[in-house]
Amino acid sequence: MNKKKHKQLENTLIISETSLREFTEQVFLTIGCTAAHAKLAADVLIAADLRGIDSHGTARLSGYVRLWQKGRLNPSPEIRIIHETPTTATVDGDRGLGLVVAPYAMEIAIKKAKDYGSGWVAVRNSNHFGIAGYHALLAVKQDMIGYAMTNASPLVTPTFSKERMLGTNPMCYAFPAGAYPPVVVDMATSAAANGKLEIAQRNGYSIPDGWVQTKDGTPSVNPHELKSGGALLPLGGDRAHGSHKGFGLSATVDILSAVLSGANYGPWAPPFVAYLEPHPQPVGEGLGHFLGALRADGFRPLDDFKQHMDNWIHRFKNAEPIDKSQPVIIPGEPERAATIERKANGIPVVKSVFDDLLKLANDLSLPSPNIA
Repeated sequence: MNKKKHKQLENTLIISETSLREFTEQVFLTIGCTAAHAKLAADVLIAADLRGIDSHGTARLSGYVRLWQKGRLNPSPEIRIIHETPTTATVDGDRGLGLVVAPYAMEIAIKKAKDYGSGWVAVRNSNHFGIAGYHALLAVKQDMIGYAMTNASPLVTPTFSKERMLGTNPMCYAFPAGAYPPVVVDMATSAAANGKLEIAQRNGYSIPDGWVQTKDGTPSVNPHELKSGGALLPLGGDRAHGSHKGFGLSATVDILSAVLSGANYGPWAPPFVAYLEPHPQPVGEGLGHFLGALRADGFRPLDDFKQHMDNWIHRFKNAEPIDKSQPVIIPGEPERAATIERKANGIPVVKSVFDDLLKLANDLSLPSPNIA
């Protein structure tokens, strides 16, 4: 590697979107994905990097490769509908990349919504699907309300427990607007996503109270706590701050994504990291997702809905702030701002992640990504 090629800012390298996208596509092609699947999978990961959700972008790339190396990920799946009604379907992902399986399922949901007003698709036998927002926004592009959620590796403890039972189980709701950008509520149902811990680990930071507990159930600010048998906490942290609500949201995602579809749920959900083996007695197949598309014009004229979405956004944006230097932030606004900035100036990649990409390039005999 020519070190002069890489612009370094503190512990971060600025990489061009084009270079990072091309490298990611090449990785997926190398493990056996079709050109179309490689392009789509790369698009999902790059979307996360552009939106500032660094924990779910190319930082995850080597994780997919390791799953493939362990034989737990099928790079050329035969994705198919296994159960269907006019407005619903269940999809088997054939152990494929969730980055590919989830958009396939959302397209089915969108088609059903166009025909019948709404479409709902449950997915089983899949893998990690990246950011939920990518899939929900596919519906928004069709002037529909989009829903996307997935269960995940069991790292989160229910309220009052010390046992890992649930994933970070993200959910996203995306609403189209008119003059304003869409409202995108994209969040984990745990107090923090596991990727936030990984970022803190790479940077040597401690984490806030209320994110994790030790294996004995006591609070901790150690970002390495999960490696010692600790657990992430539900959204809210503890009962006094509403962790039972976070637990309820996470349970909802798990049931819709996995119990409904026939995927593994709760503590049986397969881990994303390849060095941990799946549960020896699975209750379903792979990870599960749940995706939906809903036509706003099934309730009122689309233009009316968009006009009032704009009015909603405008009023909330102008709510009187506590501190005038910090106005109210509409869901999805920080991600949109990050996308504009990163498309113009390149994508910041933590050096440890870049080193991981370099190793991946070396292992797969690929050229490494270049700077912006």
